[in-house]
Amino acid sequence: MTNTSTAIPDSAPADALATIYKASGDPLRLEIMRVLRRDTFGVLELSQLFDMRQSGMSHHLKVMHKAGLVEPQREGNSIFYRRPLNLTVNTLTGQTIRQVFSTVDQVPLPLHLQEKIDVIRGQRADQSQVFFSRHAAQFREQQELIAPFELYAKPAARLIRQRAPKKSWPTALEIGPGDGSFLPVLSPLCHHLVALDNSRDMLAKAQQTCIDEKLNNVDLIEGVTDTLLARGDGFDLVVANMVLHHVPSPADIFLDAAALMNNGACLIVSELCRHDQVWARENCGDLWLGFEPEELTAWAADAGLQSRECIFIGLRNGFQVQVREFWKTTAKR
Repeated sequence: MTNTSTAIPDSAPADALATIYKASGDPLRLEIMRVLRRDTFGVLELSQLFDMRQSGMSHHLKVMHKAGLVEPQREGNSIFYRRPLNLTVNTLTGQTIRQVFSTVDQVPLPLHLQEKIDVIRGQRADQSQVFFSRHAAQFREQQELIAPFELYAKPAARLIRQRAPKKSWPTALEIGPGDGSFLPVLSPLCHHLVALDNSRDMLAKAQQTCIDEKLNNVDLIEGVTDTLLARGDGFDLVVANMVLHHVPSPADIFLDAAALMNNGACLIVSELCRHDQVWARENCGDLWLGFEPEELTAWAADAGLQSRECIFIGLRNGFQVQVREFWKTTAKR
């Protein structure tokens, strides 16, 4: 597991604090911290966001990394940057960095910057959609290259059955059902099930699964989570199986899921742990090479969700899958 502790030792607190405050005392670096609140961006993407040369952006990131304000994350041959996952909260430097982030996060992003972020997310989404449009017929075979469906579907299904109120969920949502393989598992466990996917080709395969399995309580909807948010839908169970590594902004899935969840609702996520097998990008259309468990926990907490059971499944091909359980216990946003 990646060491995500801050880069600043506490042997010289005054010097460490000076480094943090000096790195924070630049308007551009404050902006970078703001856009990295939930997103992970590459150097080229950050250069695009802030209209500057890559060399200049690399310099700023180097200064921020030295101060412990960002940390690099390798995605294949590219280096992306994010906020540090595990700040040591019982140290002065960790507390100071958290305070810097907390202060910066109170300032909303300017509209022009948010629009540029949306463009980058759109580019990522287009990349994913093109892949699934071209390879919809081989979807199951592509996924099996990484993780056989049964290995993560069974523990996810077991959690869903165990947590079901009165043995049945009133309403459920599956985000990114793919070819619909999990729908026959979910359908008998809930009264009403919505399957949401932004790929028309994959929805066609999911629809055929519903026909073949005679699933009469499933609504297939083409779109993204914003589509359901606009309708004001609410769900008691939300499921996302092997979806996060295909979406432009994984952290937003947690925010949107939380907004779609009724009070007391459950979110079940199965996802790849961080790995370095770059071939998954080209062969399986992955945008991200898995995630550290701490990333999912942090995104869920930021969305107001509580993390509970966590199951890890090691695969012979070197991949590891995490099956996670999150709950919404506060009033709906």
